[in-house]
Amino acid sequence: MSRGRTMDELPSGQGSGRPDRFPGSVSTETGTIVAASASSDPGVDVVESDRRRPGSLGAQSAKGNGRAMTAMGFSQAVDNSEGGLINTFFPLIGAAFGVGEGMLGLLSAISKFARMIFGPFWAMMADRYGRKRILILVTGVWGLWTVASGFAPSFTWLLILYAISVVGTVASEPIINGLLPDLFKQSQRGKAYGTIRAIGGGVGILLGPAIGLFARGDDPSPDAWRYAMWTMGAISILSGVLIAMWVKDPRQNTAREDMLAEAGRFKLSDAAKLFRIPTFSLMAGMVVLVTSLVLLAFYPNFLVVERGLSIFEATLAMSCFSIGAVFSAYLGGRLADLFVAKFGEKGRVMLMQIYLVAFGATVALVTQLPYEGIAFAYPLTFLLGLIFSIGFSGCVLPMVSNVVPRQLNATAFALLFSFIQGGLTALMALGLGFLAEAFSSQMMFLWFVVVPYLLNAGYWTLFYRTYPRDVELQEERTALVEAGEF
Repeated sequence: MSRGRTMDELPSGQGSGRPDRFPGSVSTETGTIVAASASSDPGVDVVESDRRRPGSLGAQSAKGNGRAMTAMGFSQAVDNSEGGLINTFFPLIGAAFGVGEGMLGLLSAISKFARMIFGPFWAMMADRYGRKRILILVTGVWGLWTVASGFAPSFTWLLILYAISVVGTVASEPIINGLLPDLFKQSQRGKAYGTIRAIGGGVGILLGPAIGLFARGDDPSPDAWRYAMWTMGAISILSGVLIAMWVKDPRQNTAREDMLAEAGRFKLSDAAKLFRIPTFSLMAGMVVLVTSLVLLAFYPNFLVVERGLSIFEATLAMSCFSIGAVFSAYLGGRLADLFVAKFGEKGRVMLMQIYLVAFGATVALVTQLPYEGIAFAYPLTFLLGLIFSIGFSGCVLPMVSNVVPRQLNATAFALLFSFIQGGLTALMALGLGFLAEAFSSQMMFLWFVVVPYLLNAGYWTLFYRTYPRDVELQEERTALVEAGEF
């Protein structure tokens, strides 16, 4: 969802010789991280321009931008954390209802299918009724369904109530994707993506163990998972309050005609156009091999079942992951800036290949090395988080926004990460849960996470040819879309 500005209103690029472009998304590839920090990043600058559109978020004070980023990061993080809650407390849920890891895969698949189906739907609803209103509904009010899930009398009822709750929790990502482009210019894009992911990971450092206290001890209460669901639902409602207080939708003061003229809304009819961009087509193929969401869906249960940690210790381990992910988010953006400065547009492709090999090797180390107890689990999980976000913060997200016509930004990110990646991950989680139950999570991680990441590193060689050219063609394609000729 772009600003809907004309070409001559775009601020000039910083040292690039071409207009700045606006980011289109921050992915929640974090999957199961319990997350969100309550502080803004003073190092991120907002868009500076002498010709701001009236009512735009860019016209707010830096303090206002910081509070809006905090509220949006908190909202996105709380939504993401609910999947992590189910994964971490699944040993108790499984014991309570007599189900195995296959049902963990089913619960994980429900959230991924919801992202695929309802992510684009909520983006369209936000365009029609206002992004802030929909955010308050699905992040705040929808938290009541999470509270209700804690009262489930059977696993069937848990499935039903949890499915309803995740229909709302998948909404924050595509909606926030549409708000962020109004805040940051291209020269700050790496920092912006890194910052929102860091906000998403920061609170998890405290929130995960705090909720994990319900399962503290060698013999936790069988109802600990219920207490956790009730608490998470209440926190979700709080996030809706923060959205209501701190976020100002740039469109709320825009004339209806201007809103209708903006082409940055999600449009299913525009999806086919995106595949005319070679880099986008390659990205669609690339996400098939991005299986980290499968890893994170089963990793907390893996720590409990195969590494001997208690549920509370597993939440502490995931906090170590969150700490690593905070550093990783900042590291990804800054490393990408350095690579681009030294190698040009191909620098992001180079960094992504390095990241894919490094993450695959790290997953192999963390899941295949024989160990038990927290002495190894904590530092290895921290290392996993430290590598986790580099590629998406610094490479994938900026690359998509650098090649897609700005009017199609929302459609591009919803299609790639809500529909394609969400659907594929849901199918994998559904099948791999039963595979892990029949064999072992360790074997599943090796063949369905490590191997795909290494294959993906080779696949990314194809981007060296397409990406630099598509970057140069973005403005031309943006003009063609505006003229109705793309």
